[in-house]
Parts: sequence; structure tokens; C-alpha cells
Amino acid sequence: MTAPATTLEPPARSSANQVENLLLQDLEAGKGAVVAVAGDSRRSLKAHDFRSAPLLSARDLQKLRLHQTEFVNALASRLSMFLRLEFTLKLSGLQTVIYRKLVETWANPTCLTLFKAEPLAGVGLLEIAPRLGSAIVDRLMGGPGEASDSSHEFSEIEKAILEQASQLIIGEWCGNWHGAKEFKPGILGHESNGRFVQVVPPETVMLVVSLELRLAGEVETIQIAFPYASLEALIRQLSQGTNSTAEAVPTPTKPAPKWNTCFDDVRVPVAARWHWSELTARDLFALKIGDVLQVDPESAAAMEVCVADLPRFIARPGIVSGKWAVELGRPLKD
Repeated sequence: MTAPATTLEPPARSSANQVENLLLQDLEAGKGAVVAVAGDSRRSLKAHDFRSAPLLSARDLQKLRLHQTEFVNALASRLSMFLRLEFTLKLSGLQTVIYRKLVETWANPTCLTLFKAEPLAGVGLLEIAPRLGSAIVDRLMGGPGEASDSSHEFSEIEKAILEQASQLIIGEWCGNWHGAKEFKPGILGHESNGRFVQVVPPETVMLVVSLELRLAGEVETIQIAFPYASLEALIRQLSQGTNSTAEAVPTPTKPAPKWNTCFDDVRVPVAARWHWSELTARDLFALKIGDVLQVDPESAAAMEVCVADLPRFIARPGIVSGKWAVELGRPLKD
């Protein structure tokens, strides 16, 4: 007795169908999961910009804060003498910020100064709050130092007056790095709208030093920004606890004195004299023409050449071309 024939699907076809069904089920489940996550506000996904992550470690930030606090204290003293006013100045912030975000924090119009700190690469920015800028201008023009409520752009005269304070602030900031590097500050220009200042690419990380100045009961801000990449080596050096660079800073030498041609024709008396012996007052009173005084040979070989009655050289007497002369030897100290 033979069994009835049974029709079977090819195994390969059956496996393929099963795999397709599983993939479809997973895809549908995945879509549901995505919708569920997107619908839950508590689990919504947020984009993270790794370029905005802090670049300064806790140690770097601590050392740099101490360093910039010294700058603020020195600047407060100099500004007080410059403006002849009493005020308080303190370090209110120290951070790294992307340039495009820094621009958004500036008022419009504002007081921006572009500067260089040779030999550092990059351009720095000094931003003075407009009300503070107007108060400084008012003080330097002889006023009490009151801020103006108007938001007008500064005139060329006002910018020139405010530049004096800007030079002082920038010079003090550059001078505070003297233990690590010698900087030569220089102002490049001024701007009132930060959106037109394209000194670095928008994504450049800037080191921003924020100062808070309290004057006449009002609090205003000053910001100094410089490309972080240019200062990174110096910041690392501060963190290591040393103020000396890898390359030794040459010790400044005293410049040689320059001759003033106005003294070319001034006549100065020059005399040569001996120190050879001593006489008593009685013998000195008895001297007369024709007497012979004996000279010590050692003293005769050493004379003093005096310039305007001041001894300057030890000299040796002699004869040159039938004339008496002296040969200058070692100089005498003052």
C-alpha cells in the first residue's frame, strides 16, 4: 500500500518568507518605538554641540583665574588714577565661548576695539558697555563721569577720547603676561556693531575675560576676548606652575649712551698730575725759585689725568715727537 503523494514547498522559499515576516514585524515595532519616544517630551532627543564643551580643566581654570585677578587689581589702580575717580572693579567671568555666540551678547551699538598682541597670532577684542564708555568720555572731558542714557553711536572725537582708556586696559592685560611672554599691544581699529566684525571664523573658540565695574551706583561690564588657540600654550604653562617659557627671554641690556652733537665745540679742561710726596708746612713756606724737589720713581710712572678736575684715568708720562705726552692706562671708577 503506497502513501498518497504530498506536495511540499521548497525549504528555501519557506525560509525566505519567514525572514521577510520577521523583518516586517521588527520594522513595525521600531516605528512604534520611534513614535512613542518622539511623543514623550521627557525623553526627547537633543542635539549636542561638542565644540562648546569646556576646554579648561579645573586646574587650568584655577591658575588662570588667579592670574587674571592680578590683572584686575592692577587695572583698578591704574584706571582710578587715570580717571581720578573711586570705583570697584572685579573679575566677574572667565570662560571659553564660540565666537558667534559671543557676538550675540554684545549690545548694538557698543564700543568695540580690535587689537593685536605681538607676537601672538590672532586679533583680540575689547568690548566696553556703551553707558560705561560714555561715562569715561564724560570724565575725560572734565565732567563728573555720568553715563548717557542715549544709545547713539560714538562720534570720531568720542572714539579718540575713549581710545586712551582702551589703550590702558589692553596694555595692562598684555603686561600681566610678562612673566611668561613679552607682548607688544597695538590697536587696529574700532567698531560699533559686532556683527560686522569678522576677525575670526564663527566657530572659533574665544577665551573671554569679563569684568564688572561699579561706578556711581551703576554696574557696567568690560569684556576682553582672544582666540583660545593662541593662548593655550601659555595657559598650560600657568597650570604647570612656572612663569618661564621654554625659550629664555633675553635680559634687556642697557642701551649705549648716544652723543649729543650740541657739545661738539664745548671746551673741557684736561690736566695730568702726580701724587709723589708730602712737605711740612715749614718746608713749603721756605720754597723758592731754583729749589729741586725729588720725585719718587714709582709715583713718576703713574699720573692721574683729570677731566674738568675729576680724575678719570691712570696714565704714564713720556715724550712723543719731541713733545711731552701721557699714555692713558686703566680708567678710574667714579
